[in-house]
Amino acid sequence: MFEPVILFYMRDNFTYVGASYLFLIEDNKILLQRRCNTGFQDGNYGVPAGHLDGGETAKTGCVREIKEEIGIDLKEVDLDVVHVMHRKASNDERIDFFMTTKSYSGEVKNCEPHKCDDLSWFPLDELPENVVDYVRVAIEHYKSGTSYSEFGW
Repeated sequence: MFEPVILFYMRDNFTYVGASYLFLIEDNKILLQRRCNTGFQDGNYGVPAGHLDGGETAKTGCVREIKEEIGIDLKEVDLDVVHVMHRKASNDERIDFFMTTKSYSGEVKNCEPHKCDDLSWFPLDELPENVVDYVRVAIEHYKSGTSYSEFGW
């Protein structure tokens, strides 16, 4: 007797890597941190940021990461998402959420000197040459009011 063979095609579910970034802007200057000892873009400036952990929103992740990196306290309600970037990296695809806030408490300080060797304010129109490429693009989109972009495709 013939036994039917049932084949199942199982595909791994595709997932994005998510990250939240903070454009902390005061007096038309943006806070940048120079990366070091991370293995990614060391020697270049970025903004305070971090990957999302599972089970948290982009705003929750931003609050957590910013406290860890620069020591200030944010409230999710005070965060405004100003740009979203769908980015193709070397090994994966990413969704980056760029936010601003007008309100925070605490003093800005370098809480991770083993990953950041400079934390400085720069005029929005005079960024240093060595800014991480996609962060520079996101800042330009923020300045022009563009809410979504794609990078690296």
